[in-house]
Amino acid sequence: MQNAVTVVQSSDLNGHGGLYCPSPKANMSVWDNHPKVFLDVAKTGEAKCPYCGEVYRLLDRQASSSSHG
Repeated sequence: MQNAVTVVQSSDLNGHGGLYCPSPKANMSVWDNHPKVFLDVAKTGEAKCPYCGEVYRLLDRQASSSSHG
């Protein structure tokens, strides 16, 4: 079974370049899936939740990383 992929943008990330799973962006209710897990998406452009396998992919990684360098 293939894991779901949720595409996010830089504007969806918090000030540390990450987000939490479960996420409303992935059509999940925060309260009914699993404990909140911080995922650092900005660092690699993609992160996979260890609980549910949801993959979060940063759509505009190049624009995000070039503005910091």
